[in-house]
Amino acid sequence: MPYTLRWGILGAGWISSSFVKDILLDPSTRDVDDVAHKVTAVGSRDAKKAQEWIDKYITGDAHAEAKAYGSYEEVANASDVDAIYIGTPHTHHYDCAVASINAGKHVLVEKPATSNLAEWEALVQLAKEKNVFLMEAMWTRFLPVTKAMKEVIAGGELGELRVLHADLAGNFDINNIPKTHRILDPQLGGGALLDLGPYPLIWAILALYEDPRNEKRHPTRITGNMIKTKLTGVDSSTVFVLDFEHLDAQAILSCGITISSPENALIMRFSNGNIIVPRPIYRPDSFKVQKLAKEGSNDVAEEKEYEFKSKLVGGGWHFQADEVARCVRDGKIQSDLWGLDKTSLEMKIFDEVRADEIGPSKWY
Repeated sequence: MPYTLRWGILGAGWISSSFVKDILLDPSTRDVDDVAHKVTAVGSRDAKKAQEWIDKYITGDAHAEAKAYGSYEEVANASDVDAIYIGTPHTHHYDCAVASINAGKHVLVEKPATSNLAEWEALVQLAKEKNVFLMEAMWTRFLPVTKAMKEVIAGGELGELRVLHADLAGNFDINNIPKTHRILDPQLGGGALLDLGPYPLIWAILALYEDPRNEKRHPTRITGNMIKTKLTGVDSSTVFVLDFEHLDAQAILSCGITISSPENALIMRFSNGNIIVPRPIYRPDSFKVQKLAKEGSNDVAEEKEYEFKSKLVGGGWHFQADEVARCVRDGKIQSDLWGLDKTSLEMKIFDEVRADEIGPSKWY
């Protein structure tokens, strides 16, 4: 029998619906037979809204198992909940996570996990004290396409990574949406960096921070620049560069809310080849590997395309939930693939970028 994880959902919005619809799919559709998922509680600030959300997104036999609550605290304290998924606005993540961890629940919190590094470090300490699992919902790291890319990189045929370019941007039509929209409202953690920035960054962490030669060292330098919209003062475009001087490598990352990403939104340039990934980089459905005729040349000797679109059932959010279930089943308090240290690095970088508009900062 598979191990079944019982979920409580905090936040009755779009991202929670995407997560729930995926985890309630038959696990066999993704070749999983060791774990399964139930949704037993959904919390909103209005119990009626929570029930309406259940009626809309949870169907069949699963509908009867889900109970609506009018507060997040009630979900956190529900006896039939093992783990909490937090899909609230960014600036509410910390308080929701604290309540959940204090109630002894395992936590999967949407990205960015918190608004800053200090909040994240406090959550990590609390989770360790309570001996519960904690992970940021960096779902892209758990996709089959990401696993395949990681295997290509680790294979070594492309040589050493020199430069990584990654962009996630979209036209949010900011001049014609309410200033209270999550992307514009500073009280909700609006702006490009917190909302979109985790996605370019995950590829730098995968390809450079996870490089065995790096030995989990932080970038030696980070520089960042923002353009802020006059509408609310949040960043409409941000570019940040991570130097890994000990690897002779850089990551050039960008995010924005006024234009779309280019067609090839992720390019990894190695000494002996390239990996080229089309948009959107949060859920690519293919990638191309080019091997060069000789090191440093422009001549492509061999090219191979990897396609995953036909293999994906659902949106892709279920793979991270499977990871949580396996970790909880096995008594782990963090994931091996997206551990607590990686979110610490993410939040430290975002803090630096926001503080770094007057000049570069060195880390040693």
